[in-house]
Amino acid sequence: MSTFWAFPGQGAQQAGMLHALPDDALVGECLREASDALNEDVLALDTADALRSTRSVQLCLVIAGVACARLLMTRGHTPDFVAGLSIGAYPAAVVAGALTLSDAVRLVALRGELMQNAYPQGYGMTALIGLEQSVVEGMIQQVHGARSPVFLANINADNQFVIAGSDEAMAHVAALAKAQGAAAAKRLAVSVPSHCELLTASAHSLAEAFAQVCVQTPTLKYLSGSTARPVYTAEKLRDDLAFNMCRVIDWRSTVQTAYERGARLHIELPPGTVLTGLARKVFEQGSAVAFQGARLDTLSALSREEESRHP
Repeated sequence: MSTFWAFPGQGAQQAGMLHALPDDALVGECLREASDALNEDVLALDTADALRSTRSVQLCLVIAGVACARLLMTRGHTPDFVAGLSIGAYPAAVVAGALTLSDAVRLVALRGELMQNAYPQGYGMTALIGLEQSVVEGMIQQVHGARSPVFLANINADNQFVIAGSDEAMAHVAALAKAQGAAAAKRLAVSVPSHCELLTASAHSLAEAFAQVCVQTPTLKYLSGSTARPVYTAEKLRDDLAFNMCRVIDWRSTVQTAYERGARLHIELPPGTVLTGLARKVFEQGSAVAFQGARLDTLSALSREEESRHP
């Protein structure tokens, strides 16, 4: 048995999230490292106003995830598997030793700018809860067109999906979903249409920047949130990170892969607890906990217990 660390994506952000990180010298080092790499004070990125920017949101998620993961690692805990939902793949790659935090934040700053510049307004993402995938896909087919683009973007659970596209197209699908008996159709706090072909050109631009950055072979088992499979080489990981913005995220299968390969302790790094709720449906014979709201010594105790079963 082993441990799986999961890093959340956009929509999990919270105002003040960097200021709420544990008061620890290691956290301070991470904040300074990110600030130096960007030549700006990253603590200015987590205000409610700043978080309207895709760039700020993505940077905050990366910094928070890496800082808290490093806190656990300094206590002697190392995950067997790491994965991230969308932008969460970047802190996962840093923790896996494939990318430095400095390179990650520089790439993510560009990623956020490319995404928000491609679709500055009129687009986004909407969660649909309570319907089967085939039903969601059928509704998308009814609505999608050149003037009303809408796509399946995230497969989060058996009855939880996210669509991406224009505001009008998503509203149309949401209305159809409610008519079909959906439990909820909720617009997410994401201002760009991620994980669909609308961002293909932006992904190619990011891939050009990635070609100039040193990416190492991961030292931990890094699971792709797109393919739900392990990524073993630096080149495959480079491709996974650069293009995940325009590929469907299959988080349901990613969590299932970790569980099937022996993971029994799921720890969700900050911010938020949404991934923990999703994981509990899969980790029936294990534990799923979130860093946020938990005591560090509790997480350490759970990790030690799991490590003793899997030396």
